[in-house]
Amino acid sequence: MSAKRFAAQVHKQTSRLLREKYIKREPAWYKAVLEHPPLPLPAKEPPSRSEFDLPLAQPLTRPASSKEIRPLPVQYVEDEIRKQFFRDHPFEAFRETSLVEAATIEPEHPIRAEKWTRLRQRTRNPSPEDAIRYAVNLHEYHNLSVTHAYASAVAQFHSLRSEHQLAKNFALMESEHYGMQFGPTQVEIAFEKEEKAFETWRKKDKERDMAEVARKRWKAVVERDNSQNQYTKGQEYVRLWKEGIRPTYTTVLAEPEINPEGLTQQIAESPDFMNVTVPQGI
Repeated sequence: MSAKRFAAQVHKQTSRLLREKYIKREPAWYKAVLEHPPLPLPAKEPPSRSEFDLPLAQPLTRPASSKEIRPLPVQYVEDEIRKQFFRDHPFEAFRETSLVEAATIEPEHPIRAEKWTRLRQRTRNPSPEDAIRYAVNLHEYHNLSVTHAYASAVAQFHSLRSEHQLAKNFALMESEHYGMQFGPTQVEIAFEKEEKAFETWRKKDKERDMAEVARKRWKAVVERDNSQNQYTKGQEYVRLWKEGIRPTYTTVLAEPEINPEGLTQQIAESPDFMNVTVPQGI
């Protein structure tokens, strides 16, 4: 009978069968089981972790006082080595990296596991990830501690980077000796773009200033040519006004001249701004 699959659920299945009248009479044990139901099934325990997932130098211990089931921490050797590597080489994080969308996963390198004994076997210009993978490979397949594996990987990483830098410098010197002319660097190109942007701003400022001057072309510009530089509280102006002499603030035009090009009218060399112009008949 299907009700006997789980011993803790026999009374529940029997109740459903009695309700649907598949069983005509109650079993002798039915009321006793309802008064004293069986214990529920225990909760499922988490699966055991392997030594590879456990923290380094930390034994797996569960506190006796805590009854709460919590997920166990997952730690990998790569994460610890990567943290230490970028603590020792912070500027490697600023090195440019190619990120291509929809790129296929590269196949595993043929030199790996026990065959990978030197970092040079993979590349002559290693990246930080190459050094980290090499340190993990030494720890897993060559029975080296994490400390010794990391020290060996970093030493070989520095050596290969130095060789690559020296080879690059000598190749540059040889090319320049044979007449090679290199274009501007990325830094110089960026500076040129900034200068072009600044030049456009300067032109806009100059055009704005010219437009401002054009809007204010009727603004009075007073230049005092008289020798009196003291403030008279307007008495000199009132005196001239009483005498019928009116000052002018416009430029004095000279007599028109007839040239082969046509009729022209020049501005006087000394415009009468504050000097009074005596009207005719005074």
